[in-house]
Amino acid sequence: MSPSFHIRQATPDDVNIILQLIIDLATYEKEPESVKATPDLLRESLFASPASAYALIAFSGPEEAPGQPIGLALYFFNFSTWTGRPGLYLEDLYVKPDHRGGGVGKAFFGQLGKIAQEKNCARLDWSVLKWNKPSIDFYEKVLGAKSMSEWMGMRLEEEEIASLKTFA
Repeated sequence: MSPSFHIRQATPDDVNIILQLIIDLATYEKEPESVKATPDLLRESLFASPASAYALIAFSGPEEAPGQPIGLALYFFNFSTWTGRPGLYLEDLYVKPDHRGGGVGKAFFGQLGKIAQEKNCARLDWSVLKWNKPSIDFYEKVLGAKSMSEWMGMRLEEEEIASLKTFA
């Protein structure tokens, strides 16, 4: 029996697939208008040297005969001053709705765990929307993840970043 899906590291030829999966995720999260990524931006960020981020893509079917793209895990490396080691930050994980519950999410985390160990990462972090109960349940009950409720996410966007020059 052939596997129902496989996961592989993304290549530059996958840029349009990655962008479509990002749009699908944004639509699921009720913010499709927030996607500003373009194929050129993704190509530069994911495949330039050095890369800013990395992507894993899940496809239906076996590796020898890949089918349709069914999921995406986009990640990058950060650094923890407390551990003195790098960390892996999972920016986005998305599995198409009709493929959820089939082990794709677990397989993504399995791959990310291998990558984190290979890079000597002390942590694997990510964020989840508070309303996304199915994902929260999966992270806590299946993966054993701990919520970081004592931390609050903060963000500056382009306009605010530009205004930081007044402090320099």
